Amino acid sequence: MPIDLLITGGTVVDGRGQVGYQADIAIGGDEIVRVGPARPAHAKRLIDASGLVVAPGFVDIHSHSDYHLFLNPQADSSLRQGVTTEIGGNCGYSAAPIFGPAREERRKVYKESFDFDPYWSSLAEYFQALENVEPAVNFGMLAGHNTVRSSLLGDGRVRANPSDLESMAQLVREGISQGAFGLSTGLIYPPACFSDQQELVYLARECAAQGAILTIHLRNEGPDLLAALKEALAVAQASQVRLQISHLKTSGEENWHKLDEAFQMIEKARAEGLAVSCDRYPYTASNTGLQALLPNWALAGDPEQRLARLKEPATRVRIIGELDDRHADKSYWENIVIAEVVSTVNKSLEGLTLAKIACLRGLDAGEALVQLLLEEELKVTCLIHSMSEANLRRILQKPYVMVGSDSGCRAQTGPLARGRVHPRIFGTFARVLGEYVREKAILDLPAAIRKMTWDPCRVLNIQDRGLIKEGYKADLVVFNPDQIKDTATYASPFSHPQGIHYVIVNGQLAVSQGEATGIRAGRVVKSRR
Repeated sequence: MPIDLLITGGTVVDGRGQVGYQADIAIGGDEIVRVGPARPAHAKRLIDASGLVVAPGFVDIHSHSDYHLFLNPQADSSLRQGVTTEIGGNCGYSAAPIFGPAREERRKVYKESFDFDPYWSSLAEYFQALENVEPAVNFGMLAGHNTVRSSLLGDGRVRANPSDLESMAQLVREGISQGAFGLSTGLIYPPACFSDQQELVYLARECAAQGAILTIHLRNEGPDLLAALKEALAVAQASQVRLQISHLKTSGEENWHKLDEAFQMIEKARAEGLAVSCDRYPYTASNTGLQALLPNWALAGDPEQRLARLKEPATRVRIIGELDDRHADKSYWENIVIAEVVSTVNKSLEGLTLAKIACLRGLDAGEALVQLLLEEELKVTCLIHSMSEANLRRILQKPYVMVGSDSGCRAQTGPLARGRVHPRIFGTFARVLGEYVREKAILDLPAAIRKMTWDPCRVLNIQDRGLIKEGYKADLVVFNPDQIKDTATYASPFSHPQGIHYVIVNGQLAVSQGEATGIRAGRVVKSRR
């Protein structure tokens, strides 16, 4: 086969977790056609990678770019840190399958916020729409439990009956048949927070029957972490599904000591034959919607019902009272930072803590939280600084933990350049390689690359990506191991990393000499059933 692109002189770290070796990599069309000596005279284009590492393109197993790829198909923040494939639909929220009032509500939100209409209903329709915009990165999906449940049962505190369970299972079955890698659930968010273990087992068995994966954002990651983890492992045991625990963490200093027991529970399950793995981002702050801090009962219903609940004086007092009781230590509010609002009048609050906002407004923190949600009609996101750096390092070292950004792609300009967002959006993969491989040495380079490439592909059963191997798709990243570094910070998050020289997606040069070329060669990646 003719050689369209030849990479010579680099150290190949091929994704298997083994020590790097010297080899040329020849690309023909969208595939790797040779790993070994090749003649430069036979190549249409040559990249000299002397002094650089050549690795498989990074696979973000925990992405939220479902809609963002339509707003910015260039996927700048992902592509420029070496990500060539993203897996979306995480934490229970997927762009499809979706229908009924849930679909109309999503269409309304994106129309108002971005003048964009997500018109599709099925996963097949979503994939076709995504192919039409030609994203710069490959993209695969999980079906979202929260989205499916909302479509069928609404967002209320409803117990699913046998007919409801089968209807949900049918949607999951259809989603998997159309290319979803499995099902995700976000048990901290409505309406999945109203589901019980029986419902989870029923849907997990459907995933297991289809050879698909179940990913779980645990019901609690702080005080009740161990009980929530016990539930997830019990679901896996009862269903024999392959389980991925999303962004494993211990939230809140009073809970940091629980990590050892969490490890013991996971490793016992693995030793007993359960397929359990996890993902994690390399930061100690989380990022979520501010309304997630409200009591579960206050989150029931659609946005209008939630807002009405916050406006009703007696209910508002109850909510604020519960917030005050739950967070009696007032220092808690000093760790909640407002990341993004939608109104211009409150833009000055981005980057401020809730404690500071409460002080400025002469309110208690719980009351300031409710007031801000009302002013912004619930459309507020926040950063929560609550995790241990020491625990983060230990989590990343575990062989069953992969790297995921837990974010949607962004850009430095345009509609996705708003707010004081989490630096993980721009920095995740470069931070692992710079901070935790080169500087802190808690991981060696081959192990870190494996966590970003072959491990997620193996877990998802993606059989032609994630390794540098003849016959595999030519998704590659070329970087300087001595210079790679994340530059995004909490104060200035919209900053691309250093040290990444080339990114190749399906054989096409998407990043050259550190700059995006504008070539968008990404594809929809579907499960194989």
